[in-house]
Amino acid sequence: MPDDLIVEEVDVPNQGAPDEPRRFAELAQSIRLLATGDDMDSTLGGLLTAVGEALEAPVAAIYLSDPDRTGIQLAVTIGLDDATRSAAAHALGGSDDPVVATARDRVPIDVRADGRTDVPESLRGGLVAAASLKSAAFRPLGVRRDGIDQPAGVLAVGWPDGRSLDDEQAAVLDAHVDLIAVAVDRGRLASLVAERSEWFERMAHTDPLTGLANQRTFARILELELARAGRQGGELSVAIFDVDGLAETNARAGHDTGDDVLRAVASVLAESVRLVDTVARYGGDEFVVVAPGAAGVTVARRVVDGIAALPLSDRGAISVSAGVARFPADGASGEELIAAAERALAEARNRGRGSITSAPTAAAEGASG
Repeated sequence: MPDDLIVEEVDVPNQGAPDEPRRFAELAQSIRLLATGDDMDSTLGGLLTAVGEALEAPVAAIYLSDPDRTGIQLAVTIGLDDATRSAAAHALGGSDDPVVATARDRVPIDVRADGRTDVPESLRGGLVAAASLKSAAFRPLGVRRDGIDQPAGVLAVGWPDGRSLDDEQAAVLDAHVDLIAVAVDRGRLASLVAERSEWFERMAHTDPLTGLANQRTFARILELELARAGRQGGELSVAIFDVDGLAETNARAGHDTGDDVLRAVASVLAESVRLVDTVARYGGDEFVVVAPGAAGVTVARRVVDGIAALPLSDRGAISVSAGVARFPADGASGEELIAAAERALAEARNRGRGSITSAPTAAAEGASG
């Protein structure tokens, strides 16, 4: 390392909040910003601006680490134009980059020139060189949860005139390190809560095996579509599909193969229906489509043909039978419509694999019998 560069691991003492009223007011403002911030990005931007102003640092940056990935990313900056920010982001990770060392070792690092020369070429790989800084302070961000340190990233502040921190400034910097770490942690927790909420919402409405709507969602959609068709004097089709011979497939090749069959059928269903249609898993080996209008038989034919065209594999040939019923001809309520479609499906099964039967045909044949 060149002789004119000093790189120090700094053991910063636990200073109390500075007594100077201005410093106290600045810190109080940062605390209020953390307490009232609506989202992580705006809160981090405000806190970074605050620490830059408090330390008279024209350049500052927050680097964030992803708990689910390796590495660290430049997230928020002040005092950098687009070109300089891009250079700092692309240079991240070099062997001479203090950001990486701070994140890796989780220790504070100060970098400064001795005042005689600029920072040497050996540091032209990080924020110091990209922003033409003569001194900079790097502090690890982290919180402690359940007795385990959780790294969050790095806070960096820099000066082009080579100044260093006094004790009061070091205390202000450390206070903002804690505030920024809490802001990052709170943002991550909020994101996790939102993701879990979305997951639970999705699981409440979808079938976990196929990803299609579940029976509960189907019932609600059917009710809404029936109400709309009734108001508009229109028609509505319901088609129920049964996977032919699934029980035999499970017995011969195992339930994993049977699950593969169900997923393959679900994929064809999802690709075959119209945008206005709703497809759901209705039971163990049954699927259902709610199709506005009178196109139920057409949709059912497209599905049956698409499944018949699936390539052969260890699971063998796949086929489905279908029963179709229409509102209002075959039923005035959801229960009546489903019952009519089930009767039609039973007739289709009797006819053989890959058959399609509509409710009037099934009803007429039942009456003649």
